Formats: sequence, structure tokens, C-alpha cells
Amino acid sequence: MRKKQETSLIVLGVIFAIIFGVIKIIIEVISKIVELISAIISLIIFNIEPIGIIILICGLLFLTPRIFSFFYFRSNKFKILKDSISKHTKNCNDLNHYIGELKCSYVNISSYDFGQSRMVDTSNYNFNRREWNKDIRNSRTHLCSASVCKNASIQPLKYFCKYFDVEMNEQSLSNFEGVLNDFMSVEEGKVLLQHERDELLCSINKSIPWLITSFSKNKLIKKLGFEDIDLSDLYIPIFTFQYVSPGGNSSFSCNFKLTIVNLNKLIIYLNDVIKWRATIAGQRALMTSKLRKKIKKRDNYTCCECNLSIEDEQNLLLEIDHIIPLSKGGLTTEDNLQTLCWRCNRTKGSKIENR
Repeated sequence: MRKKQETSLIVLGVIFAIIFGVIKIIIEVISKIVELISAIISLIIFNIEPIGIIILICGLLFLTPRIFSFFYFRSNKFKILKDSISKHTKNCNDLNHYIGELKCSYVNISSYDFGQSRMVDTSNYNFNRREWNKDIRNSRTHLCSASVCKNASIQPLKYFCKYFDVEMNEQSLSNFEGVLNDFMSVEEGKVLLQHERDELLCSINKSIPWLITSFSKNKLIKKLGFEDIDLSDLYIPIFTFQYVSPGGNSSFSCNFKLTIVNLNKLIIYLNDVIKWRATIAGQRALMTSKLRKKIKKRDNYTCCECNLSIEDEQNLLLEIDHIIPLSKGGLTTEDNLQTLCWRCNRTKGSKIENR
């Protein structure tokens, strides 16, 4: 019995010795690793120039928010947040699409087509004729003489109508009124859309980590499902009067941009040229910026279809609509105009197109 106890004690002693040896080895390995890390840090701190330390710190600052955002945008917390505003996100994107459709509403105006030709210099002299490269031929560029180009800069409306084949009739006036109406909706819509998105982001700002709002705001906007908003005015057509000297040594041009200001002036100019007469329905009104504001104020800034107003929806885009469309014989008169929100106007437009 005593021998068994001694044997057990010896076995336990051996086991404890092995365990102690293993623990000692682990401690020695850890201490070596710590010493190695300390040596590396000391090497970085004391042997590398300050620029190296700055680069290391900048690298950590650069990577930290990106690593954090990588895991945050894949978290369940972010998914819940995204789902909670999905309805508002869709509304913003729908309005963005509608604005994109309005940008393409301008009438198809082009310079009078005088035919195609090509000029080739076959002289024996080595002339540069660099300005010949500006002899651009497209639907919005009218190649003209120096006098026409100069006069176009003085009387742009007159020469625009004359050389870009704008007919002085009711149809042309109606077309430009429609373009002005759409372009004003685009400019108002861009501002309202930006405000709507910013207010929505501000409302959920407290639920989003500081690292995300400070370093990954653009990525946050995309991850939430918002589409890019084009705030540029590249959709506004530019018509050019281009003069290039016969020798190709000089050139100049005059650009006429169909902005909201110029559209207002063009509508008044066309109206004065056509000299409208009183009709059975009364004197025809001009769809200008002033008339748009008047109709909205008359209707208390409320949609005549769904009764939604800017008091109900602060960033609501309101448009002026012809009750009887121009294509169906309707006139631009105050009794034929009404205020519609962009959703109702879009729905009405789709119904008319499907008839």
C-alpha cells in the first residue's frame, strides 16, 4: 500500500515538473516576443527619422476609419437603420429620376442644314491654318460670317430665332413655354431634393458612429441607397455662332445659352413678334416665371389633385400644369392652369401618353 502511494507521488511529481517546464518555456517565448517587439518599437522610435513616425501615424489614421466602416456597413445595426428610412430614400430617388426626365424636355432646335462639305488645303505653301480646327459642324453650331457673329452677340434672341430655324408661330411659343416650365421645375427640384436628403441624414445622425459621419459620409449616402444628385446645369443647351476666317488664322464665337433668364426673354420676344390677338377665351397669358409664382400663390401652394401642400411636406416640388394639355388644344390661360405636385403631374403625364 505504501509503495503504491510512493509511486503515485512520483507520477504527480513528474507531471507537475512537466507542466512547470512547459509554463517556463511559454513564459520565456512570450518574454522573447515582448523583447523583440520592444526592440522593433525602439528601432522605430530612436533610429527612424521623424518623417517615418509621421508616415506610420498617418497610415494608422488612414486605415482605422476604413476598417471600421467595412465592418459597420455589414452590421445588422446598419441594416435596420437603412430599412427604417427606405421609404424616404425611394421617394428621393423617384424625384431624382423625375428631374432627370425633365432635363431632356427641351425642344430639338438646330441650325439650318446647308449641306455637308470638306475643305482641304492643296496649296504649295506650308500654312498652319490652326483655326480651321474650330470649324465644328453639329446641330447647335452655326458657321457664319464675322458680321453675323458680331450681331448675334448684340441681338442674341433675334439671331437665335433666325439662324436656328425657330418659326414665329404659336407652336414655337408653346414649346418654349413648356421648356421653361420644365427647366424651372428642374432647378427648384434640385434644391428641394438636396434639402430633403440633408434633413433626412440629419435626423439619423445621432444613430451613426462619429467615424462614419466624419470620414465616410459619401459612402454612407450610397450605402443608404441614395442615388447621386446631378446639381450641374449641363442639361441646358448652348447654341453657338462660330466664325473662322477663310485663311484659318483667326476665329471667334458667340454662345447663346438657353437658361431660365433667356427663356423668359425669348418667350416675351416671340410674343411681341407674333402679336397675339384676343381670342374667345380671352387674352393669352405667357408662361413665364412670374406667372408660375402667381398660379402657385393662387392655389395656396397646394396640389389641386391630392391636396398635398408645402405645409404637409416642406420639400414638396410643385409644378404648373395645363388642365387641357397644349397638345389637345389647351391654351396658356390662368383658368387653364393649375398647381400639381410632381407625383400627380408625373402620373397625369403618363396617362396622357398612354391614350
